[in-house]
Amino acid sequence: MEEEEPPQLFLCPISMELMEDPVTVSTGVTYDRRSIQQWVFGYGRPTCPATMQPLANLDLTPNHTLKRVIASWLSPSTSASSSPSTSSLSSPAHDQLATPVPLSRMLENLEETPFKVTALKSMRARIAGDVSAQCEFVSCGGIQAVARVMAQALAERDLSAFAACEEAAAVLALLPLGDAASAGCVLAPECIAPVVALLQRGGAEARLHAMDIVTKVSSVAGAGDWTAGVEVGDVVKSLLELLADEVSPRLSSRALDVLLDVVERSPPAKAVEVGAVHVLVELLAGAADCRDAERILLLLKRLCKCPEGRLAFAEHDLAVAAVAKTMMRVSQLATQLAVKVLWLVSVVAPPSEKVLEDMVLTGAVAKLLGLLHVETPPATKHKTVRMVRINGGFWRQYPCFPTDLRDYLRLLD
Repeated sequence: MEEEEPPQLFLCPISMELMEDPVTVSTGVTYDRRSIQQWVFGYGRPTCPATMQPLANLDLTPNHTLKRVIASWLSPSTSASSSPSTSSLSSPAHDQLATPVPLSRMLENLEETPFKVTALKSMRARIAGDVSAQCEFVSCGGIQAVARVMAQALAERDLSAFAACEEAAAVLALLPLGDAASAGCVLAPECIAPVVALLQRGGAEARLHAMDIVTKVSSVAGAGDWTAGVEVGDVVKSLLELLADEVSPRLSSRALDVLLDVVERSPPAKAVEVGAVHVLVELLAGAADCRDAERILLLLKRLCKCPEGRLAFAEHDLAVAAVAKTMMRVSQLATQLAVKVLWLVSVVAPPSEKVLEDMVLTGAVAKLLGLLHVETPPATKHKTVRMVRINGGFWRQYPCFPTDLRDYLRLLD
């Protein structure tokens, strides 16, 4: 049976964990002793974290009633009738905690509190699925406030600080970011730099959030280029590592989307330099999802537009076979993209004999000739005919080339 979530009243407002030793401060708010001692004495802040009011004194009064109720809740053998109910613990201080803190106040306290992860988690829960709260968050300067936290956390190079950076990205990922003003705030150097850092070396969830953010801002017209000022090669390398590791289908799918955006915005040779063609060919050879295969073929098409990309494609032993496998099998779009890739490596530039030989041995030539007999878009048909006419003389010399297809080639000459 799924474990029951503890009542909110049992959680420390600082750590958001079940309280072991609840104590009450002068404002009437109860905290776990360890957390409030760290706040007051460790960080030297004589204030109430929940209300940010100064503490009249530093006395920590044990809340024995709450401690008994928590112990009763933890023990399934204890009768519910033998312990006070949580409703009996109602007090003005707890009622104050039950009233949502205004987002403006939460944002003001965010930069001051040393418990940034907890504060950001509360903020995340507050705006999740609430459009009006998200609008209020943006209008109160929430994006800028969270960006400052991210920049500060990244500069500290500390594990706990990086956790705050990841949680801040989770907050930003909840926002639509569909208007130019919001996208512009995200594209500011102090915000986009931490986002890219998370994309490169964050945890799996943090990387998803970072990719969600850049995907949203990249689709806003006139918002600017998020890759400007970024080392594109390092970003591409991180995305390729993510794809090669195959951590999860969702992560790989989003990585393909972001990689497509990066390659479109930057010279393709940069992606080729860090091994993009090799990784994509390997992925295409084992791609089981139709949409994944289509996006990989689109990436290969873009990369093969440059000489470096065509050379890297020709040098990979599985490249032609992986592309040929998708023709007339995955989808009409995949077939069109596969034809474009083969056209780029066999017609646009002087092809290597290895590429032409692989096209015969892997059945690519047979599929090209088959496309001439079925209805295809004019551009695809034109490229197919050009490939056959230009390279037909080379293909005819192979004994394995079918006799009937050799005769068909003569008709095209």
